[in-house]
Amino acid sequence: MAQEENQYHIDMGNLMVFDPNYHFESAPSSREELTQECLNKGTELVQAIANELFSLPSHEDRDGPLIKLPDPSTALPREKHFPRPKPLTKWEEFAKKKGIQNKKKDKRVFDEQTQNWKRRHGYDRVEDDNDIPIIEAKMTDEPGEDPFQKRKVEKKTRVEKQEKNRLHNLKNASKVDALPSHVQLAATSLPISGRQKVAPKKANKHELESVAGLAATATASIGKFDQKLPGEKPVKHHGKFRKFLPVVQGKGMVNEEREQTDKILNKFMSRGSDDILDVNKAVSMFKVKGENNRRKERMTESSKSGKLKPKGKSLKKSSKKSSH
Repeated sequence: MAQEENQYHIDMGNLMVFDPNYHFESAPSSREELTQECLNKGTELVQAIANELFSLPSHEDRDGPLIKLPDPSTALPREKHFPRPKPLTKWEEFAKKKGIQNKKKDKRVFDEQTQNWKRRHGYDRVEDDNDIPIIEAKMTDEPGEDPFQKRKVEKKTRVEKQEKNRLHNLKNASKVDALPSHVQLAATSLPISGRQKVAPKKANKHELESVAGLAATATASIGKFDQKLPGEKPVKHHGKFRKFLPVVQGKGMVNEEREQTDKILNKFMSRGSDDILDVNKAVSMFKVKGENNRRKERMTESSKSGKLKPKGKSLKKSSKKSSH
């Protein structure tokens, strides 16, 4: 077995094993024989991976022994390219130059005005303007100036400056192709601000087609019932189509819908199997039903023997006696 494992190509980083020297001794005569041969060989390969796993060093954890896998030795192809690094913002460049490190702050801060814990930023934050009833005057304040209105103007100015910096950072990121195509096209069409007037970058054909495709499919029907422009090509479907069962059962699909329904029912039944039958409730309902049946039998027997008379007749007899 050790000699066979040495012949395998085992990549523990990807949990992958391959036998380059394997071949069928004879051509399989049927599909069942081919399936059995593949299962036997797959069992050997999985056993080789298991043997290699148990030979790696492990450490104990609360959930059991853990193994750190080595780096993969097989380079697997990627569907998309590696993400390009985004350029640093002005603040990040300044912090890197000065050696400033961001310290993680708590999201909750104790507010002295309301004597309660609140958020540091955002809605209902600490030291909110709506929670400050009195603002102390300073020596530099001008007489007759509203301090509350001044705080609103300063806040509006800060928000506008932050938005301007955000647009500027987006433009810088679009120049080095660190953004997706549709975001890059939107970033290049942003209004130019600042002293340096640079003409916006022209979008190429691929970027325009991708953005047009996103706009065409951004409807409730995914662009199916939208009116097409003259000469407009149909949008390419990049994803996977959903598969539905056939409306009319054809060859080989007679029991497919039944099997799917049974699979879903068995799943729900196994999930709540403990709650399907309540023995106590069933016994109590059986007793109540039996008591009702016995009560009905006694009522019928008493009515036949004459002990229990209808209400209407008793009222008529009593009325006659009272008249005499």
